[in-house]
Amino acid sequence: MVLETASLSAVELSEYCRAKGLYPEQVNEWKQACIAGNTSTTLTRKSRVTPEQKTDKKRINELERELRRKDKALAEAAALLVLGKKFDAYWKEKEED
Repeated sequence: MVLETASLSAVELSEYCRAKGLYPEQVNEWKQACIAGNTSTTLTRKSRVTPEQKTDKKRINELERELRRKDKALAEAAALLVLGKKFDAYWKEKEED
């Protein structure tokens, strides 16, 4: 019933219900029950975590942690390189004076 009436307008729904001996409110209640049932089932399925997903999540966290560490090391190396160049440039200026 819910699928048959899903695309009907309010007037068409009323006509359909009269022909079947139903009330439009009943069909609307059934529609809401279907939506609620499907939503809770979807949420339940999504909340289940498989062992593979746990392993994948753990691996992702490890890789992200390693990436952050390497980014910090790269930033530190770049800063040291820049400071080294500035230091060399500063001493060259002093020697020229």
